[in-house]
Amino acid sequence: MFVRMFSTLQLNSHFISVIARTRLDHADIEKIEAAMRQDMEAATDSLNQAIDGAEALFKANGISSVATYDAKPLEIEVGLLSSSGRRFLEVINKMDQLMPLLQTLEIHEVLTSHAVDVQRAAMKRQIRAIANSARRLATGLRRRMNAMALAEAAQIAASKREVLDAAVAEESPSNDPSFVDGPAGDLSAPGQASEPLDADAQLAAHDEHGNGLDVALGHAGDDQISPVARRPRRSASQQKGAVGADADLASSDPKLDGDVAAQQGIEESQP
Repeated sequence: MFVRMFSTLQLNSHFISVIARTRLDHADIEKIEAAMRQDMEAATDSLNQAIDGAEALFKANGISSVATYDAKPLEIEVGLLSSSGRRFLEVINKMDQLMPLLQTLEIHEVLTSHAVDVQRAAMKRQIRAIANSARRLATGLRRRMNAMALAEAAQIAASKREVLDAAVAEESPSNDPSFVDGPAGDLSAPGQASEPLDADAQLAAHDEHGNGLDVALGHAGDDQISPVARRPRRSASQQKGAVGADADLASSDPKLDGDVAAQQGIEESQP
């Protein structure tokens, strides 16, 4: 009983009274300590009543000596970590006092073997319940502490993520007022959205600059347009100059003059 239960209760009691108190509310720890103290006091009262009852049976039956064991009891030095350990050690010592009394009463046939076994089992069960209760309470506190640690870690991670998102948002070019989203390859000036030219504007640009189909199609300088489409349109002055050049060429060549005269005669003969 001592070897199996005492060290376990000592460790769990130390965790409850010292370690858990640093992270959890002191009021909760005090309630748990009070519950453990009540269990030990209840076990102590039960053992005292059993010892008093056995001594009364000794006197009633004229029994003056107590049975002894062949094996000597274990004698070791025990280190106590808390008041709970001291109380539990006292409970175990009282259990050691009761066992020889019950065995003596059984030898003198004052109590039956069944009655002695029932009483012994009840006392051991009550003592084991103290150690098991301490382990269960300590486990519950460990879970609460782990849950708090996970919640704190999640909160810290969320705050770091918010700071990182804010830094990324500040460095993003979309926050620049001179930046305007547009189609890829747009050569418009920053801060100005490119708008397509309407038909009148295209024709005006075509007539003024003589850019052919380049301005009308909005692809000035595109190498993929055929040479025919890129041929500039002649102006009126250029057309007159071409006609004059043809006339000069016709006057310089007699053969051409005859052809021109014949052509003019054909045109005049037609209604």
